[in-house]
Amino acid sequence: MVITAYENCFLCPRACGLNRNAGRIGYCGDTAELRISFAGIHRGEEPPITGAGGSGTIFISGCNLGCIFCQNYQISKEKINGSRGIGRIVNTEEFAEICLMLQEKRSENINIVTGSHAAPALALGIEAARKQGLHIPVLWNSSGYDGKETLAVLKDLIDVYLPDLKTLDSSFAARFFNAPNYPESASAAILEMLESRKLKFAAGCDGVTQTMVSGVMVRHLVIPGYTELTRQVLAWFSKNCRGRALLSLMTQYTPVKSGVSAIPDRFVSEDEYNAVLEMLDEYGIDDGFCQELITGTDWLPDFTRQNPFSSELSVPVWTLASAASGKENKSYKTH
Repeated sequence: MVITAYENCFLCPRACGLNRNAGRIGYCGDTAELRISFAGIHRGEEPPITGAGGSGTIFISGCNLGCIFCQNYQISKEKINGSRGIGRIVNTEEFAEICLMLQEKRSENINIVTGSHAAPALALGIEAARKQGLHIPVLWNSSGYDGKETLAVLKDLIDVYLPDLKTLDSSFAARFFNAPNYPESASAAILEMLESRKLKFAAGCDGVTQTMVSGVMVRHLVIPGYTELTRQVLAWFSKNCRGRALLSLMTQYTPVKSGVSAIPDRFVSEDEYNAVLEMLDEYGIDDGFCQELITGTDWLPDFTRQNPFSSELSVPVWTLASAASGKENKSYKTH
């Protein structure tokens, strides 16, 4: 199916302008074809996202950002046959089937991870799934680098937004994300998301646990050696989002092999962790979650495996192996 938004692509703030319908590959690493790397029940999200049933995550291959410390680099950055990252092409019908399988497994929601560059194809898939009985909330889990066209495509389809706000420093964004316009683009996107969806909670699949069914949760990853950038983000959140959105402050930064010498090569220290906790008090932010200090690499995903995550965190529902065989898989730390 030809999607006109891909013909002169301005979906994200990079505005490549390429005709992805004609097979041109954008900065995101993809043509107009939708590629998925994994779908499963994930229990490592924030409590109101995980709920009792787990979050029905669908990991989209490729990415419109360029984080040199990306922990999902296998699906976002590695070049495979000219495209960026591990993944398999799926059509609208198959995407809808994946959503319905996750719902059948009693997931609390459909959690679409890094899909900004594929928004039009995903919108068609969500619409198809809803026509076939999808009724659980749909979550948009993005880097925050979402353009106006992307948000317009999604406006009536997304219930909960989970954007990152990685930094408000354009020099840092240029150096580490290859996106100097990230600060203004992400902050503008988040403000638009706030206008689109108000916070709302309801009982999840167990009839008791409160889950997020509408609204915005802003995520921020603390980078070792750059806690002043976290201060800037928290100040912005306090001014623009407090009382309107939840905050998720993450400390899971883990060094990965990127070939870039400038990348921080250590975990967040205990002193840095305590410093950002003090910042939360300083800016009066108490509505959200703060991740426990994490050190180690055992939890990092490996998308070359049938289950990229530990069995405690994830239950596969759709994998590259199951897709190739045509068979369904049978098989958080609190912030």
